[in-house]
Amino acid sequence: MRIVPAVDIRGGLCVNLVQGDYDQETVFSEDPVAQVKTFWAALGEGIIHIVDLDGAKEGRCCVETQLLALKAAGVPFEVGGGIRNMETINTVLAAGADRVILGTAAHEDPALLKAACAAHPGKIAVGIDARAGKVSLAGWLEDTGTDAIDFAKQVEAAGAARIIYTDILSDGMMKGPNIETTGALARAVNIPVTISGGMSSLDDVRAVRDLEGDGVDEVIIGRALYLEKFTVAEAVATATVCA
Repeated sequence: MRIVPAVDIRGGLCVNLVQGDYDQETVFSEDPVAQVKTFWAALGEGIIHIVDLDGAKEGRCCVETQLLALKAAGVPFEVGGGIRNMETINTVLAAGADRVILGTAAHEDPALLKAACAAHPGKIAVGIDARAGKVSLAGWLEDTGTDAIDFAKQVEAAGAARIIYTDILSDGMMKGPNIETTGALARAVNIPVTISGGMSSLDDVRAVRDLEGDGVDEVIIGRALYLEKFTVAEAVATATVCA
């Protein structure tokens, strides 16, 4: 199980939201690039998860400056938020992203998803953010009636390399991830799944290790790291212990 530290950027700051609510924001660093570098120094391998919160609202990349700085520093990263056309996909990849995460666009424009997967094989992931099992879009501001598992099957068929599944009701709550729902989604597809939302302790890291047999091979951790519930190094050590 790989640990993926998360850095959410809004207004040029490193922040964290509770259940995607922009009115429940905590600023953890005034320098997101420095924060990424700190996480990367402890991680040493793998990837950093970047969320462009302004982009999620505006439908465009708002963090290109930060991405270019990370590219120059040699830090591997993936980016999600506001990526809704091929131009933005190409911009983010040119800025150094190892993966581009489509969310709203994957749901609203299946043709774009298919074209992006064909143009950039292995580099397109789909973020499925769900509230009570139904897909939510536009920075979690718009709920749909689409079943998350049905949607997962559709994006796999379109050629997505990975699914990043976030349980919105768990996110930022520090009460543990939604193991059952994530496992069910992972078992329904044949591409790897990243679990996100609710990680609060090393016991949660141990719990998600049990999902590896279902196809979950990465876990995104944000707020728990900022609140110093545990360190990146501790999470990596826990995640890699053999059962």
